[in-house]
Amino acid sequence: MPPAPPGTYRLETSPRMISPYGYSVSYQVNVDANGNNIVDDAANEPSISVDPTNGNKVAIGWRQFNTWTSNFRQAGYGYTTDAGITWHFPGVLQNGVFRSDPVTNSDDTGNFFYLSLLVNTFCGDIWRSTNGGQTWTERSPDGAAHSGDKEWFTVDRTPTSMGHGFQYQFWTGFFACDFGEFSRSTDGGATWMSPINIPNGPVWGTLDVASNGYLYIGGGDEGSSFWCIRSTNAQNPAVTPTFDQVTTVNMGGSLVYGGTVNPGGLAGQIFLAVDRSGGPTNNNIYMIASVQPFGGGGTNVMFARSTNGGASFSAPVRINDDPVNPSKWHWFGTLSVAPNGRIDSVWYDTRNAANNTDSQLFYSYSTDGGLTWAPNVAVSAPFNPLEGWPQQSKIGDYITIVSDNTGGDVAYSATFNFNPSRGQHEQDVYFVRVSPSGGATPTPTATASPTPTPTPTATATATATATATATPTVTPSATPTATPSPTPTPTGTPRVTPTPRSEPTARPRPTAPPRP
Repeated sequence: MPPAPPGTYRLETSPRMISPYGYSVSYQVNVDANGNNIVDDAANEPSISVDPTNGNKVAIGWRQFNTWTSNFRQAGYGYTTDAGITWHFPGVLQNGVFRSDPVTNSDDTGNFFYLSLLVNTFCGDIWRSTNGGQTWTERSPDGAAHSGDKEWFTVDRTPTSMGHGFQYQFWTGFFACDFGEFSRSTDGGATWMSPINIPNGPVWGTLDVASNGYLYIGGGDEGSSFWCIRSTNAQNPAVTPTFDQVTTVNMGGSLVYGGTVNPGGLAGQIFLAVDRSGGPTNNNIYMIASVQPFGGGGTNVMFARSTNGGASFSAPVRINDDPVNPSKWHWFGTLSVAPNGRIDSVWYDTRNAANNTDSQLFYSYSTDGGLTWAPNVAVSAPFNPLEGWPQQSKIGDYITIVSDNTGGDVAYSATFNFNPSRGQHEQDVYFVRVSPSGGATPTPTATASPTPTPTPTATATATATATATATPTVTPSATPTATPSPTPTPTGTPRVTPTPRSEPTARPRPTAPPRP
């Protein structure tokens, strides 16, 4: 669908949404130059990056629809210099250019990168920001990063690695720019090697680098098969990367495309993260996915880990701690690992909804390498994910989180703002800070059976029980908070330097029309 002609959508505004819930406060990101909500637009599928040298600097990229009446979308971006309280939305990477599947990341010196897909060709580009996401520069000509549908990338941030600063990218080979599924850049995204194939052709996943420079890719086959694939020599610029280890991972179910809560997209993709803490859990590999149990309905957020370099993985662990109910959806599950080894996970959750659709953002964490998980805590007000669709029956395909030693920065989409001209809520991008110390410190619940692989000796700390499911009495839509009060309430502000996480994106089934 081409972009809507000027004048076919309105540029009215309303106060930006600030939505407090429990100890958390969510701040709207896609605001105009005056910090107000833009009526009639839509924004979803956010990807967040945090400057590891200054946690006050955060950037988020998203799919920006200037009007919900068209599916034409551009590469929107926003930035903050005060740890997420005040957001600036300067515009899009390229005006009038059809882009999708935003993925952002950062290197260890604080440069931000933005991988964006040119929808018409399925070719990708890397953009770089050296000023905290305020402005972006394209690193190579349009489409020169190869790429394909539902692309993802990561950056090697280990100074001692041979591949320090290298960027690695993989995508769905079925809908590719030219061929292959994997490429590498050794010069910060300016040039990319000719693509190659990955064993098993994994899709809908992410990748990360261990402290020894080994590259790990987590992906699946759009169903119940999941793999962790390793390359030990991708860090060597003198050779074409090869993949020397392919491990099957049991995630306890199947990925869902076209589920009740997100009919035109995924209920979740596969996220892989490597622990680089230097402690007992160093180089552990973690995988998470929102999957539908075999023979059941709905989805659960399932977790598996490897303590031996991806040679084997534990049995899957269910992170969401509500009673098993096939009518409930726990979707868009994602994770991040803090520099101190804590694992943070967030997801959308319908456990409190009588209609099994209205969702809240939930949070849990683990301090013992994923053996046990803290009681789940709702960190957003409920919202209806079935409203605000911009000619696409979905609210994107993923959300993302970046962790530091005291908590995590989350970018997610929600429908808190009510649009009276449309008679329903609209999709917007939000930032929220989650933290184990945001409320009472939860006591981890041993939901995992002992893993078959060697386990670290770190123990989960916790005492009081956090309220796992706050009653969804807040209605974020009716009246947005009028003024952008710069003081978030109970959410703590301690911010040590965060470690950026390579986050994820989702891909459509090859049997259906591509929907990046």
